[in-house]
Amino acid sequence: MEIDSILLEGMLVRILIFGRGVIGTIYGTAFQAAGNDVEYYVRPGRASAYGSEVQTDIIDARRKRKDRHVNDVSTTPLRESIDPSDAFDLVVVSVGHHRLTEAAEFLAPRIGQATVLVFGNVWDEPADAVAPLPADQVVFGFPLAGGGFAEDGVLHGALFRSVIIGRREARRSERESAVRAVFRRAGFRTRDEADIRGFLFVHVVSDAGMFAEGARGRALAGMIGDRRAFQRALTISRELLPVLRARGVDPRRHRRALLLFRLAAPVAAAMAFATARVPIAQVSLAAHTDPGSAEARAILHDVILEAARLGIDVPLLEASSGHLSPQLRP
Repeated sequence: MEIDSILLEGMLVRILIFGRGVIGTIYGTAFQAAGNDVEYYVRPGRASAYGSEVQTDIIDARRKRKDRHVNDVSTTPLRESIDPSDAFDLVVVSVGHHRLTEAAEFLAPRIGQATVLVFGNVWDEPADAVAPLPADQVVFGFPLAGGGFAEDGVLHGALFRSVIIGRREARRSERESAVRAVFRRAGFRTRDEADIRGFLFVHVVSDAGMFAEGARGRALAGMIGDRRAFQRALTISRELLPVLRARGVDPRRHRRALLLFRLAAPVAAAMAFATARVPIAQVSLAAHTDPGSAEARAILHDVILEAARLGIDVPLLEASSGHLSPQLRP
């Protein structure tokens, strides 16, 4: 039986989470709770440091409102090697965009016939970023979750009820449909994104505005409830609209997302209210306490570099992130 048929017919699947990061762990525990066989790949020597379980403190929007705050301990089976004979059905890759090609190069000779879900930011051309992988085995998607690990190892996070799955053609491919089925059986809603390339680029621009504002010294956690901070972040993202246009993003296909940048003042007020008063929105930012995190530095560096390559001035972005942007990729 072909792997995609297995996923679509509702059988329990073998899922490999690449790494033990925040997003991978949040969704990995959700897949495991749905009865799937979930393992995590970590670099050699890391398994003993991570241990075999994780304590989570998650606000889970898939649940009824009164039951959304969930404290739990989940097993996290770790492995330090991967081989095609392991016969994983689905590999979930949620890494910093600057490490995506490295991950693809590592996985390419090891995944067999598994579907690979690229689940996070992408700023390079998506097909180029994962070029080492067979193109017909790759599905692009985007998580709607956030959080971070505290010093004691507890994973604090927020998990929304939907995820975004890219669609490359007019109709979903079998692998795209299979990935949707895995999420739906775990209690998630799925939203098709026909222009996943444009969606990913818009999201990076949004993150660039947020990280640039966070680079002023307070990080994302310091923006909670701060209307002016959100307005500055949205204004920086608006400055980057010419970069999106120069990269071929059709604004008509992303009107709703781009409208947020153009209506910076009212949107900032709503974001400030939500992060101050709505727990699931607050948790998404609260764990981000480092203004110079690896992902923040990489996004700011790469967006500024792309703007320069295209000959587009981005003075607001450069002014806010100036002390971080000269740094090379982590």
